[in-house]
Amino acid sequence: MFKIFKGFYKTKNTRTVPLLEILTMAAETLWSNKLRTGLTMLGVIIGISSVIAITSVGQGVQKGVEQQIQALGTDVIQILAGAARSGNVRQGVGSSSTLTWEDAKAIATEAPSAQMVSAYLQRSAQVVYAGQNTSTTIYGTDLNYPEVRNTHPQQGRYFTQEELDTAAQLAILGPTVQKTLFGQGVNPIGEKIRIQGEAYEVIGVMEPKGAQGPMDRDDQIFISLTSMSKRLVGNNALVGVSVSGILVKGANQEQLEAAQFQVTNLLRLRHNIYPPQADDFRLTNQADIVSTFTSIVGLFTVMVVAIAGISLVVGGIGIANIMLVSVVERTREIGIRKAVGATNSAILNQFLAEAIVISIVGGGIGMVTGVLLAFVAANVFKFPFVISLLSIVAGFVLSLTVGLIAGVIPARNASKLDPINALRSD
Repeated sequence: MFKIFKGFYKTKNTRTVPLLEILTMAAETLWSNKLRTGLTMLGVIIGISSVIAITSVGQGVQKGVEQQIQALGTDVIQILAGAARSGNVRQGVGSSSTLTWEDAKAIATEAPSAQMVSAYLQRSAQVVYAGQNTSTTIYGTDLNYPEVRNTHPQQGRYFTQEELDTAAQLAILGPTVQKTLFGQGVNPIGEKIRIQGEAYEVIGVMEPKGAQGPMDRDDQIFISLTSMSKRLVGNNALVGVSVSGILVKGANQEQLEAAQFQVTNLLRLRHNIYPPQADDFRLTNQADIVSTFTSIVGLFTVMVVAIAGISLVVGGIGIANIMLVSVVERTREIGIRKAVGATNSAILNQFLAEAIVISIVGGGIGMVTGVLLAFVAANVFKFPFVISLLSIVAGFVLSLTVGLIAGVIPARNASKLDPINALRSD
């Protein structure tokens, strides 16, 4: 089966036939039956292109989401308020007032591993400007939020400590809100918008961050935490200012575990929570989110690639079937070749070469098609275009393997034909 890789085979008259001549004969035979050859290649083309395209898309989506999460900071812990209950129905995380701004201040001063802390209050609200209106997410934040979340104004500015203390009615828009309310390219600085009937002056526009899953991180408005608490929400905790969540930034990822331990114990003490009582808050680690998502996407990609690999099996079966039919159709030709001195090895190598040529050419077309499909998908769905060398090498090896395996039985059958019986066939 593998004699083709030796570069030659010998006939009974000891003439040596180079590998190039074997491949040339195989190519001429296949070219004379273009339609049949094309249909035979189709299964390999679909299989290889599917494997490469799906692998690329999976890696691109994974890299894109990793970049978005890392843009938020992988050295950040998010603390969310607990879930409120209405009757026997448990509402979403963050629906109760279990966290306060004072909790955030305590973490900043009493948790050594916390490099920077930011509290925020989040609500959905209707925003109006002139004749335009939109429903968006309003974030009431403190001064540390831009640094902790790694998001800063690209136009204008953020509010100051004095404006935070006085609950000044100022707003910084996300790019999506700016485009919706003011139109593309219009500078909104200095304009007044209304949030739940309250007038706010626009002092900045945040840099674009894109979408994170179904959430558009540019469809947001930022105002001061004090203004939001006093004017828009109006429901403070029994002690202090209620917040939806607290962000804790560590010095690095190695400090996160220590910070998480310190923050958990500190909040339990402040909230008088003792075992076996359940915590009235929840901590999430950005690094853990990246790791979990990477694992999920990796498993999903492997599963889909395995399904796409079925196409390769179908393609291999197609090659085997066509080659078997070819042996039957060319029985007389095989008899003539044997009668003039061709050995069993010569016939075996010729038919095996035809199967390998079909598979390699089909695999090459499949690889190009897969790369093009991945490129188009990356541009249409806006994620990074990633093609690994491993997927290209794997595609070539797979196509070569399919050709070898699919061609063995037909080639062996052809080499075993008796020349006398073959010459008698019609």
